[in-house]
Amino acid sequence: MTVNDFVALESAEFQAQVDLYHAAPEDVRVAHAVDVRGARAATCLTCRGFEPAALFRRVVGLGVGRATTEPELDDVLDQMNASGLRYAVPVAPWSQPSALASWLERRGFTRGYAWMKFRRPCDRPLQVASDLEIRVIGRELGAEFGRVVAEGFGLPPAVAPWVGELAGRPNWVCVMAFADATPVAAGAVYVNGEYAWLGFGATLASHRRRGAQNALLARRLGEAAARGVRVAVTETGERLPDKPSISYRNIVRAGFEEMYLRQNYMSPSP
Repeated sequence: MTVNDFVALESAEFQAQVDLYHAAPEDVRVAHAVDVRGARAATCLTCRGFEPAALFRRVVGLGVGRATTEPELDDVLDQMNASGLRYAVPVAPWSQPSALASWLERRGFTRGYAWMKFRRPCDRPLQVASDLEIRVIGRELGAEFGRVVAEGFGLPPAVAPWVGELAGRPNWVCVMAFADATPVAAGAVYVNGEYAWLGFGATLASHRRRGAQNALLARRLGEAAARGVRVAVTETGERLPDKPSISYRNIVRAGFEEMYLRQNYMSPSP
């Protein structure tokens, strides 16, 4: 893998995350202080009232594309610290400079739950079997899309209208699985040029183990390929003995290749 490959893989995810924060409806933005702030070396994503911190309060783009200096790092951390809440700073093996992790540790950051980055070419169709109906949805089902994602991940109900804004939004393709016309699973893909990011894959507990996520992966890959995407990118938590790995297995089964483990450095408790 080259530095350019690394930048493309990280950027596909980070662009999607930044757009998600821009998509927050005004009532959610105000109630939960949803904010996107540009710093000299990265973008700061912050909000209140939603956990876990590694998902909802993150620094994106740090050390990706060029080496970060220590003063630039401190500028980013000052912006994040202003929220008074814990947050995550992702650091991959290719992040620059190599001293970035040690700089964070000297500032009291600790290692959290790492995420594995995956990629897959989109020119190989994924064949799956499921008795669920899979279809692309628009704004008319945005509320249901958000509800299924929030319930499937065990997130607060207030997240639902935020995620629901992605349905019908430019660059996003939202897909849902239906059982007898009832929405039971969801997933999205963010398309930007030759790379696409896959995320928000969630299934309601009542309909798990029916192949929903594999079917949603297949549909999203097909939709991305039809839009000129060459490479699909996704990530999930690393495999650990005490952590469930169903998502990890589904991703590998779908033909994704493990690229690298990216550590989430968690800020000190405020």
